[in-house]
Amino acid sequence: MSTLPRKDLFDLPEGVIYLDGNSLGPLPKSVRARVADVIGAEWGTSLIRGWNDAGWMDQPGRVGDLVAALIGAPEGSVMMGDTLSIKVYQALAAALEMRPDRKVVLSDSGNFPTDLYMAKGLLTSLGQGHELRIVDPEDVAGAMDETVAAVMLTEVDYRTGRKHDMTELTRRAHDAGAVMIWDLAHSAGALPVDLTGSRCEFAVGCSYKYLNGGPGAPAFIYVRPDILDHVRPALSGWMGHDAPFAFDLEYRPASGVERMRVGTPPVLQMSALEEAMSVWKGVTMDEIRAASIRLSERFIQEVEARCPELVLASPRDPAMRGSQVSFAFAEGYAAMQALIARGVIGDFRAPDIIRFGFTPLYLDEDDIVAAAGILQDIMANRLWDDPAYKTANKVT
Repeated sequence: MSTLPRKDLFDLPEGVIYLDGNSLGPLPKSVRARVADVIGAEWGTSLIRGWNDAGWMDQPGRVGDLVAALIGAPEGSVMMGDTLSIKVYQALAAALEMRPDRKVVLSDSGNFPTDLYMAKGLLTSLGQGHELRIVDPEDVAGAMDETVAAVMLTEVDYRTGRKHDMTELTRRAHDAGAVMIWDLAHSAGALPVDLTGSRCEFAVGCSYKYLNGGPGAPAFIYVRPDILDHVRPALSGWMGHDAPFAFDLEYRPASGVERMRVGTPPVLQMSALEEAMSVWKGVTMDEIRAASIRLSERFIQEVEARCPELVLASPRDPAMRGSQVSFAFAEGYAAMQALIARGVIGDFRAPDIIRFGFTPLYLDEDDIVAAAGILQDIMANRLWDDPAYKTANKVT
């Protein structure tokens, strides 16, 4: 018998259908009390002793093991902390050092732009003639050759939900002699991931989307266990030192995944995430995936029947997409604002994509059908054609 959905575990506003968990997950109810306890009882009472007494210092690895269980990684291979951009930088810098005789970083045009920004910035700083080569998603495999040092891809496209074949592309990268880096921002907590089986060297991801860690929640980095003690951390922060409180003037990396720590961990955010992970108890990723496909398939069916103006921008085959569905519409931003005003929250991605995330932890088919009905009303009656919905906010 399915344990989904678990709506009672989430603090969702009355009358809201939340289809934006692929951008920011909602608040698990138990997080509020946990963070209050960290502030009042731990920070407020223990003060600096909280680093030892409350286990703050060990939290990044402890929470990393919780995330590892959802992405097919063993304990001791995932470290939390910093932002996803920082983790991309760490992974790529380490990968390039593993292939010093090669100068190409291969990515695709469906990658999240910040990954490409970080890569370009790193390559420019290195000043060693590296090239960031960006190809269409379908051309990635064919672009892997003996010049490629690292392949850096996001498994699930943030706009359309198109899903790469992690196992096959990692194999192709290794056949070409390249290091493989996966961004799991739209995968972790959304679909089954098997990092161990893929044999990729690195993976990174955020925790504020499907993992419900809250705005600004820490990112994670995975390093394949057999290379952990050979990877040099380019960002050699004091928390990644073998003995941070020895205050040596020379950096000596810690053993294992501890070396991928950089700065002081954000204890309040980390505590919120650690507590949020409790909603996954008793749920398997296979169960999540099956429910996600049911919900997304029903949504596509309903929207295409009700809203002919919207064009499916996601792959039609559910095996080829993540846990989101996107439609293209020229007035997509205004349509989404009208939808939000009616209590159905999704989001917009330029130039014309309206996105909907399917998170079976707190969504069911009644939600999906109701959301499609509201969308139909907005489209049929052109409710989006209101100047109030056409002024862009800073966050879309």
